[in-house]
Amino acid sequence: MNIQAIVDTSFHSKSFRELAEAPVSALRGVSASDARALSLAFGVNTIGELAKLDFIKWATAIQTLAEVENDTPAELAREILLDDAVEMTFPASDPISVDAGVTRIEVPPEMVDAARDHQHAAQIKANGAKGK
Repeated sequence: MNIQAIVDTSFHSKSFRELAEAPVSALRGVSASDARALSLAFGVNTIGELAKLDFIKWATAIQTLAEVENDTPAELAREILLDDAVEMTFPASDPISVDAGVTRIEVPPEMVDAARDHQHAAQIKANGAKGK
């Protein structure tokens, strides 16, 4: 990492030991008023003191561990239930249940005219012939 990207210009030539003893305002983006607020709130005056601040260590540890944390048993169970529900809803998505011989429907099936072709078609024709 290029140290010049994170400290103000006047601190570019300083060693890491010197930077640790430098005021917090030496960090790029930390204003003098920000440094005063850190001093009032936490008693932090140098970059080294900021790095040693327990709140900073705790926050860093929590973030680091959150990035590698495993799912809780409840989260795992929820994911399994969701996977099972999707599988029951869309069983054809399972490659094992799909017939490898069917790739796609080339021509749609002929549609039946439901108004004329149904189980009572003969009776309708007979009644129609009688004038009903």
